[in-house]
Amino acid sequence: MSKNKPKILVTNDDGITAKGIRNLIKEMCKLGDVYVVAPDKPQSGKGHAITIDAILELKPVKVADGALAEVACSGTPADCVKLAINEVLEDKPDLCVSGINHGSNSSISVIYSGTMSAAIEAGIEGIPSIGFSLCDYSKDADFKEARPFVYKIAKQVLENGLPDGVVLNVNIPKMSEEPYKGIKVCRQARANWREKFDKRTNPIGKEYYWLTGEFENLDAGEDTDEYWLAKNYISLVPIQFDLTAHHMIQKLNTWKLNE
Repeated sequence: MSKNKPKILVTNDDGITAKGIRNLIKEMCKLGDVYVVAPDKPQSGKGHAITIDAILELKPVKVADGALAEVACSGTPADCVKLAINEVLEDKPDLCVSGINHGSNSSISVIYSGTMSAAIEAGIEGIPSIGFSLCDYSKDADFKEARPFVYKIAKQVLENGLPDGVVLNVNIPKMSEEPYKGIKVCRQARANWREKFDKRTNPIGKEYYWLTGEFENLDAGEDTDEYWLAKNYISLVPIQFDLTAHHMIQKLNTWKLNE
């Protein structure tokens, strides 16, 4: 460990062996001393769940890709960050990066994302944090064109910091024949999933359900993550974990709540 290099915590929700995190580790090793604490198995869609009714295990794994230490955690992405801060690292890291996720975490998906929840958990602890996602769900997704942008954004956060309570959500379009056009700072699009539960029957006659659905963008704005991703730009959305609707407080105080 170098006294002059920043300490960087790397985590994800796809699991410690996922292709995305291996690419992320390599880029972060160019910026500082890297420590990895990530799930021992895929934990996609876990949101900000934490483990309170089962044991948690940490298992050192073979160091690869230049990291100083790697630890597999039996828990959720949020568990990984909590344990990294409280049990694995001697001091808080200077930066936490989560990803690179296999699939989009733009718009409303940020609510469900284990990738972003890990970054948010670090943000709650006062650590500048970024969640990175590649909008490609394929296990053979190609991260090579995304890596220079991941490096650039992380470097800027290390140099400039982030305000308390703010975390960056970065989504990268699926690689195409055209190079990425750049990075756009934007807002989260208003959208949702039109969900459907596919009812099925297993071989012994027991019914079960499989969640399916289609993404529906309800936002016509030209300043959103969905708008710029569709134009082959990388979207960068500053998010906050204070969920208070501050604009509603004054109106609620006009209600007859105490009469």
